[in-house]
Amino acid sequence: MSIAANLTELKNEVDRLNVKLIAVSKTKSEEEIMEAYNAGQRVFGENHVQELVEKHEHLPADIEWHMIGHLQTNKVKYIAPFIDLIHSVDSIKLLKEIDKQAAKHDRIIDCLLQIYIAEEETKFGLAFDEAIELLRSDEFAEMKNIRVVGVMGIATNAAGEKQIKEEFYELRTFFEGIKQSFFRDKEYFKEISMGMSSDYKEAIQQGSTMIRVGSTIFGKRVIPYWK
Repeated sequence: MSIAANLTELKNEVDRLNVKLIAVSKTKSEEEIMEAYNAGQRVFGENHVQELVEKHEHLPADIEWHMIGHLQTNKVKYIAPFIDLIHSVDSIKLLKEIDKQAAKHDRIIDCLLQIYIAEEETKFGLAFDEAIELLRSDEFAEMKNIRVVGVMGIATNAAGEKQIKEEFYELRTFFEGIKQSFFRDKEYFKEISMGMSSDYKEAIQQGSTMIRVGSTIFGKRVIPYWK
């Protein structure tokens, strides 16, 4: 199936559930992204800052760009002028830098706290207690140019369906808890970013409001045999 056909099929599935689809376009060409764009997709997620900046410069201005990969503090300045949502805030240090760079551009940048829910040492993210400590801190209270609008999590890779559902359930439960404690009167705190090509169905069942899908739309990444 073509990118357009894959996208149409997926959007028919998720739109009726009021779930936002983020097309993960890392490593994909501008031509491939434009095929998805011409099929109606406007929200794209990237993992690497340099690739994100180049695509933002070359592709249509009405694309909503999301940073979904690990973000280093020294790279924030490159995306601060235009980024729509940063999914991967995993430290108070990073959040402070986003706030600083956003202020330079007279912007308020929406962010998600990345919560560590997987049983893998390679994943980034805040532990539950670290996230609460961040939200209670004076430093967070002083930030004027960021807006925490929800949480993000990545389930254990290649885990069974039961474990994946449990990890997503934990994230949703944590989201509900901090909403009551810290964001009770904030309508904007409403996003749970969880679910990728391999587990988005389970994520939606557990309350995801946005899914990050790449290979289901663009196909598997093909690596030339000579590499």
